Amino acid sequence: MVSVNLGVLHYVLDHIYCTILHRTKIGTPFFSKGWGGTNLELLERMVNQLFPNAASLAWPPAVIKPAWKTKWETNNACLKECSFATPCEEELLHALPPESRTARVAFLVPKSVPAEKMACVVHLAGTGDHTFQRRLRLGAPLLKQNIATMVLESPYYGNRRPIMQRGSKLLCVSDLLLLGKATIDESRSLLHWLEAEAGFSKTGICGLSLGGVHAAMVGALHPTPVATLPFLAPHSAVVPFCEGLYQHVTAWDALKEDASHPLAKCNGEVTLEQVKEKLRSVLSLTDVTKFPVPKDPNAVIFVAATDDGYIPKHSVLELQKAWPGSEVRWVTGGHVSSFFLHGDAFRKAIVDGLNRLSWRKSSP
Repeated sequence: MVSVNLGVLHYVLDHIYCTILHRTKIGTPFFSKGWGGTNLELLERMVNQLFPNAASLAWPPAVIKPAWKTKWETNNACLKECSFATPCEEELLHALPPESRTARVAFLVPKSVPAEKMACVVHLAGTGDHTFQRRLRLGAPLLKQNIATMVLESPYYGNRRPIMQRGSKLLCVSDLLLLGKATIDESRSLLHWLEAEAGFSKTGICGLSLGGVHAAMVGALHPTPVATLPFLAPHSAVVPFCEGLYQHVTAWDALKEDASHPLAKCNGEVTLEQVKEKLRSVLSLTDVTKFPVPKDPNAVIFVAATDDGYIPKHSVLELQKAWPGSEVRWVTGGHVSSFFLHGDAFRKAIVDGLNRLSWRKSSP
């Protein structure tokens, strides 16, 4: 009976957190400026470019040349930072706001250890994670096991947040898709740099919540085996925005009234149900179960919460079913509480995922 009550408490905490943070009148809802496209053809063409079909998913990562600057160092570790132009296609690059076109990265690495004897994991941001610090704290204890941490600042967040955007509330539906595309391209380029230029023998990708969705996509698309570690992540953006708590903080009226929305050309008034179905259709293109199975599914470990108010259990299990050989681990808690209570479980998943990879042979 106690465990049941605790489970309900974790679930209710997620709802309270969402209400306080998102459902008050203090901030704007998601997508307050509408769809972001001038007509259905433009929106669908952009979405199809962002998430191509499976037959065209194996494009090689773009080569980047990061110039690292040391921020601090101790006897055992060093923190470096760099920036580089996001390696998106030209048309999509121009669709990004100017503030989001330059990637920023922090790199926490053990000292006096050759790269070929180390692993490195790229950490992606969850919704609302505007700084490096939370993910650096998650990765820092892994330095003792010769695991470096690389943290990517998301487009639309932190220093990359558009000037008109308040907090984490993306202004347009297209912003969510552009954020995903840029994050995927930047992450794949960073993994390629770690493997081909820096000489790391094992690499991985992880993320919490929204970052976990992007981590799963990167793991699916990367041309070499990487440890893929989605934490508290759904299988698709449909889950939080159309079925979960974020549906209560989405600007449905703005989407309905958006003059550029293609459904407005239809005879008669556009209904709310039509708008919701259109959003579901657009966001279904982020369904990770439609992506290829990662090169080494045994190195895929999902960590999910037993009483997650944002992500239902069935969403996590759909991804595991789509990727035979992957593993799901459950932590007791909700979406919010697990962020704070289960860092050790996330770190253990990182270590175990990397241990399931073979060491890459150094180039002669």
